[in-house]
Amino acid sequence: MSHVETKSGATNSVDVYGNAQRGRVKIVPVFVTLATFGIAIVLSRAMWHAYMVSPWTRDSMVRAYVVTMAPEVSGRIVQMPVLDNQFVHKGDVLTVIDPTDYRIALDLAEAGVAQAKATAENAQAEAERRRKLSDLSETVEDRETHEAIALATHAQHRQAVAQLDRAKVNLERTEIRSPVNGWVTNLLAQQGDYANVGQNVISVVDADSYWVDAYFEETQLASIRDGDPVKIKLMGNTQIITGEVVDIARGINVSNAQPNQQGLAVVNPIFTWVRLAQRVPVRIRLKYVPDGVRLVAGLTATVQVDPRSQPSK
Repeated sequence: MSHVETKSGATNSVDVYGNAQRGRVKIVPVFVTLATFGIAIVLSRAMWHAYMVSPWTRDSMVRAYVVTMAPEVSGRIVQMPVLDNQFVHKGDVLTVIDPTDYRIALDLAEAGVAQAKATAENAQAEAERRRKLSDLSETVEDRETHEAIALATHAQHRQAVAQLDRAKVNLERTEIRSPVNGWVTNLLAQQGDYANVGQNVISVVDADSYWVDAYFEETQLASIRDGDPVKIKLMGNTQIITGEVVDIARGINVSNAQPNQQGLAVVNPIFTWVRLAQRVPVRIRLKYVPDGVRLVAGLTATVQVDPRSQPSK
């Protein structure tokens, strides 16, 4: 009898354990489902915030002004004290054109001024002397003639002074100096080359002019305002550059508005059901660039705008 009870008791314990195990097995799918649903909600909120609340784009580019310098006087390059990609300061000499002819021109101009001044002073003195003579000693016509000569020589003196100023300027222009702080880029001219007037010989990337152009879809522009803080990440660099929205472009090219030879608008007759959003440039001023981040005009970047809260009315 006791043996049967023991066997029955063992059987009951196994049933209890099996029921508990089956209960836990039923709870696991419910738990997994709830966890998956919760993760989906979190990810959905994050995606909504990323795409709708905080506009971002990977279609961005680092921009900078490039100053191109062409000589205003022609001649052979006798000095090229800079190298390609070298940093230069504002006022540094970049190129020197042979100043020999321009120094000679300056000497000739100085001599011309001295001669014209002496001639003008002599003519003026002669006119003053004849003005003091009586009408019996000097005719009115002769007096007027000498006064006209004095005026003409005075004008010639002023012309000589202007030529002297031009000679000084041309001599100064034989030295091409950097107008900005920046880096010499794509240097192709070399010492010994002949430089022509108006022909670009050297370019400098302005180090103080870097900005970012971010091309946002038109559906995102409503949430972007001037002054909004911006996070920028260059491709291949994990460090964050901070900036702020300066302004939004007020016009982009529209292919349908291009005129033909008769001046009529050329309109594309094909209309697709899928309409692609236009991209509009948003200019971003850089505020903080971490140490070690090298800005290069033309680099691509990812830009995220953190819109400020709307002011209460």
